[in-house]
Amino acid sequence: MAEPDNKIGGGEAVKRCCSFHWRGKSSILIPIATLPVLVYGYLDGGKAFICMYLVLNMALFWISEAIPLYLTALFPVVFLPLFQILPSDQVCRFYFSDTVVMFLGGLIIALAIEYCNLHQRIALTVILIVGCSPRRLHLGLTMVTCFISLWISNSAATAMMCPIVKAVLNEMEASNIFAIYKTQEEEPMEEGDPPHPSTISMSFYFAVAYASTIGGCGTLIGTGTNLTYKGLYETRFPDSEDKITFPLFMMYSLPFVVVVLVVLCWISLQITHMGLFRPNSKVGQEVKKGGEAQDVVKAVIKERKNDLGKMSCHEIQVALLFILMVILLFTRSPGFFPGWADFLNAKKIDSGPPVWAATMLLFALPTQYTFFKYCCGKAPFPGQTLDACMSWVYTHKYTPFGLCFLLGGGFALAEGSRVSGMAKMLGDSLAFAANMPAALVVGMCIIISIFCTAFASNVAMCNILIPIFSEMALAIKVHPITLTLPAALACSLAFHLPVSTPPNAIISGYAGIKTKYMAAAGVLPSFWAFWCLLITGALWTRVIYPNSSSFPDWAT
Repeated sequence: MAEPDNKIGGGEAVKRCCSFHWRGKSSILIPIATLPVLVYGYLDGGKAFICMYLVLNMALFWISEAIPLYLTALFPVVFLPLFQILPSDQVCRFYFSDTVVMFLGGLIIALAIEYCNLHQRIALTVILIVGCSPRRLHLGLTMVTCFISLWISNSAATAMMCPIVKAVLNEMEASNIFAIYKTQEEEPMEEGDPPHPSTISMSFYFAVAYASTIGGCGTLIGTGTNLTYKGLYETRFPDSEDKITFPLFMMYSLPFVVVVLVVLCWISLQITHMGLFRPNSKVGQEVKKGGEAQDVVKAVIKERKNDLGKMSCHEIQVALLFILMVILLFTRSPGFFPGWADFLNAKKIDSGPPVWAATMLLFALPTQYTFFKYCCGKAPFPGQTLDACMSWVYTHKYTPFGLCFLLGGGFALAEGSRVSGMAKMLGDSLAFAANMPAALVVGMCIIISIFCTAFASNVAMCNILIPIFSEMALAIKVHPITLTLPAALACSLAFHLPVSTPPNAIISGYAGIKTKYMAAAGVLPSFWAFWCLLITGALWTRVIYPNSSSFPDWAT
């Protein structure tokens, strides 16, 4: 930093100004740069281009993060009424819809699992069952992370597994099995740089991040993108006979998008980073050496598990409430048999009430039941207040409430796009796809989603792309689910860059992994993701949603 009395050159001044104040300048320049779209909209007299002005600005603000993502998501509250597209009371309803409420309840359930340390117990138990040689340990970490990410957010699953991975790798290095950091000769480091993880170390972190991303696609509550899609689809097609229910979504995504893809990603990392089929390579020999010392690693995992002690009453109750929530979601209205919501003589019951039934019990039930000693008259009597299974202070501190704005803003933006005719205009512009084979159209939507989500927030890209694909489906006369559901899942499957998805950002910061290594490691997983999504979209859709083989009457 220059002294106040010292002068700096014009080039240096511009450089510093652009470096330190680019966000403020972007906040002014982006609306000015896109202003011709708004002017054309007013001159032309159509609201489609006026709404497109809002969409373009939100997209650019989301991509550049000139202001926080969550504040950008609140633009519709101001501008949709201002542009006379939607009334403000209608816009605000989208920010606390049933889907947003369900998402918030799912976040609190996930926090409760972390609050009682149940997630660590599950992870360590599964790893001990799978085995502790490097290859089997790699498989165990991948599978347990994928399973946990089905039920809690992918970022939480990644953050939870990183310390476990680090402890295992440190023990490997302490036992002289393999080095967890590269030497100065392998990759020179500048002074002050964090050490660069070795190829094998990166494979473990990549496995955790990729498994979290893939596992999040398996259930509606696995990631915000899934619930965003559910809200967008139900907002655009409220009369749809093919509902996005919890069990149907899970049956749709689990076989190929989760189970097959996570196995293929594990095999890919084994080949590229752990010397599979290359036993004479350096990493292949190190992995083989690690297999001979698996007892050492097993002892470390056992010690970490023993430190947790026996399963507490707190953990048991949270596990039971979590199972209760899953059962209530599965049996609410499955679609292939009558659910409990169908038998109740009440108004329509969506996914929010069953999630919050379990959530409210978390704050009502105590962590233990020692107060029964008063009833039995057996001393010693407890002399302190019992905590509930979930603390509201902890909830308030760690719940990312801003994500609710992100979801609600997307729903409001989608409705504005529909009402103004913008989404239909863009969808009609893609009507040339009517002459293309159905599988090719699905593949095109998947590629667009995978490419776009590599550079921006998953939820933000889902909010932008799904309304367009919905109108495209109407323009070319195909069932909307055929195009939109694989594309929505593709918005989550980002493997190349730290900005692509939270799990990538977490391992990049935690392990100090360079972007170039992450970009290279994501090539094969992205390739497999495309084919798994294409098979799911072109073939599996017709199994789960039999009516998707023809254009439905309700879509018009």
